[in-house]
Amino acid sequence: MTRVTMLTTKKTRTGEMMMTNINITINLEDLKGEVEKSSLGSPVKASLAILLNSLMENERDEHISALSYQRTEERTGLRNGYYERELVTGVGSLKLKVPRTRDGEFSTTIFQKYQRTDQSLILSMIEMVVNGVSTRKVTRIVEELCGKSVSKSQVSELTKSLDPVINEWRNRPLNTLYYPYIYVDAMYIKVRENNKVVSKSVHVATGVNQNGQREIIGLKINHGESTESWTAFFEYLKSRGLQSPKMVISDAHAGLITAIKNSFLGTSWQRCCVHFLRNVVDSLPKKGTVEARQELRSIFQTPDAKLVRELKDRFIEKYQNTKGFAKAIEKLDAGFEDAIQFHAEDPNHHKHLRSTNMLERVNREIRRRERVIQIFPNDQSAIRLIGAVLMSVEDEWNERPNYLTNLKI
Repeated sequence: MTRVTMLTTKKTRTGEMMMTNINITINLEDLKGEVEKSSLGSPVKASLAILLNSLMENERDEHISALSYQRTEERTGLRNGYYERELVTGVGSLKLKVPRTRDGEFSTTIFQKYQRTDQSLILSMIEMVVNGVSTRKVTRIVEELCGKSVSKSQVSELTKSLDPVINEWRNRPLNTLYYPYIYVDAMYIKVRENNKVVSKSVHVATGVNQNGQREIIGLKINHGESTESWTAFFEYLKSRGLQSPKMVISDAHAGLITAIKNSFLGTSWQRCCVHFLRNVVDSLPKKGTVEARQELRSIFQTPDAKLVRELKDRFIEKYQNTKGFAKAIEKLDAGFEDAIQFHAEDPNHHKHLRSTNMLERVNREIRRRERVIQIFPNDQSAIRLIGAVLMSVEDEWNERPNYLTNLKI
């Protein structure tokens, strides 16, 4: 609680003017909260500035244990005038006179030292950037809302406050739970490096833990997709305590397949059915293959593993001598077993384990934000934005029912 004394003038019955002291006791934290929530206009903002200046003056009196011009044995310091400072809040920009002491030890609680923008506005700016609003647009929005310009470089610096949180999240231990199913994929972004723009891969891994809940367990920037880069990514996950999963679900990138086999002994690889089926269908002739395309789709929609193999054999037998079908049949036969590994798991989970659709949706969410940035200035800025997006996605998952139920590990 802070007591503020204000001087006012009052006219007596005889017409004389006299000074009156009014003591006001204010809860400083409550006041700051009201300022942040307020939507009042300029006259009241000026009044708030006066009141905040009075509060800071009172804080300095308490800090040095003496009023102005007061000489006491309890005095612990000397006044040293004021300096002007602007505080940008949700109600606009307030010009304040901040008291100083000779030793420089005094710091007001009205705002954190060296912070020219209140915390609620900082969080709002960070949220705008994370949600895909460019830093240039953020500066314009802040100016319209608060009547105060915030530079593009200041917005960029503020977003760096996310780094410790994101780095702690992406490097958290993975040995507290078992992840029987892992989905992995990569996408490409543009990053400035050594004064030129280069294409880099973003490796992302999503895991379903033993409780059936989804988590994003891996994020790493690399120079491309290769056996070496994917192996390094899996080693990064294992260094945090990840155990070999029952199954890894991914597309059929050659380097990725080799890395999975080398990194996780005893783990089966599920080739994404959606990608596989698309590759086979695209190999068929464009005309006169409507029935064949439907038959191919029905193979992967059948829940019984034995019947699935029978349907595949029937398809090959039916079309093996048909002109234009040789390439499609070859692809179907070569990749079929890898595409039906999910049949070894609980039938209730098949629709979630047969493809990387879940991770594809995550990638689209990243891409939506990434398009605004276009070119990242460095790897850390990419980690910052993409990591914040992934943390937001994971928070949404935590509010939903378990992805897989009644898991048997």
